[in-house]
Amino acid sequence: MLLKRYTGNLLLLILLFLLLAFFFLGDVFIPKAIDFSDYPMLHSVFVVFLGLFLESIPFLFLGAIASSFIQLFISEEIIQRMIPKRPLTAIFAAVAAALIIPVCECAIIPVVRRLIQKGVPVHAGVVLLVTAPILNVIVFGSTYYAFQNNPSILYGRIILCVLTAIIAGLFIHIFSTKDVVKEDKVELVQGHEHDIQSSKWTSFIDHTSQEFFMVGRYFIIGALFASVFQVFMDRSVMADIGQAPIKGTALMMGIAFVLSLCSSADAFVAASFSHSFLPGSILGFLVFGPMLDLKNVLIMMSCFKRSFVVTYVLLIFAVVFSLCLIAGGLISKGGF
Repeated sequence: MLLKRYTGNLLLLILLFLLLAFFFLGDVFIPKAIDFSDYPMLHSVFVVFLGLFLESIPFLFLGAIASSFIQLFISEEIIQRMIPKRPLTAIFAAVAAALIIPVCECAIIPVVRRLIQKGVPVHAGVVLLVTAPILNVIVFGSTYYAFQNNPSILYGRIILCVLTAIIAGLFIHIFSTKDVVKEDKVELVQGHEHDIQSSKWTSFIDHTSQEFFMVGRYFIIGALFASVFQVFMDRSVMADIGQAPIKGTALMMGIAFVLSLCSSADAFVAASFSHSFLPGSILGFLVFGPMLDLKNVLIMMSCFKRSFVVTYVLLIFAVVFSLCLIAGGLISKGGF
């Protein structure tokens, strides 16, 4: 047990040093260490993967910190006093909470798992999963600057996010069970033994490292698949169906799922498609991507039971797809 704890902490320290090296020295030493001259596509995959890795890992780390803080320093009694008793009120309270939770689509997953374990209703947790990656100042700003000449995209992204959260939250409240959290063999709640042997702050470091590596291994798999897709994707094929509302929206949602972009930067990628796709399809990319992508589905599989993940994926896809078709029709008629 002790060996596992200290090994995790040591790996976390090494990873932090590697991240610093990537940030400051990666563009100098990596091309010299790896010869990509005969494999230009492999070089492109590596560059895209490194970008996704460096873009998202800090947020995963913040999510692990927040999850461990909730586990060790916030009691079930405090959380239960903060949660409104009525389901609809709890949903709106979760939407408001998303405005002040500074985590992205990957980092919010372990945080929500920990909150559910502490007593937060599952439907309120789902609302946080849906809204936290979109309803924050950074995403507001990036979407505004990317679509300065088309403010309906900004308004549509916010409105559809909130509507999706409300619909999904109510559906989960009515049809889902309360037992959705996956009990991992190295579940961090094994901290009872830790607390006897060490202080809370030592346990905090232990919890953070275990949470980070548990989530991080799934993120790396998803980021690798996303990198391969970005490099080999043929954009000429997309242009042929970009003007068809149903096909275009489904395609853009699929692209958002596979590309696995961070919500703070995906608006600029979406803007590059705006000449080929209708506004409803662009909204599908901007709304669906932060809620569901390849890497965070893999992360969800590590935190929640498979039946819940499948229900969540199908529900979010159906709700976002339907709302984007409606929004696209309204925008075409001068709405938003």
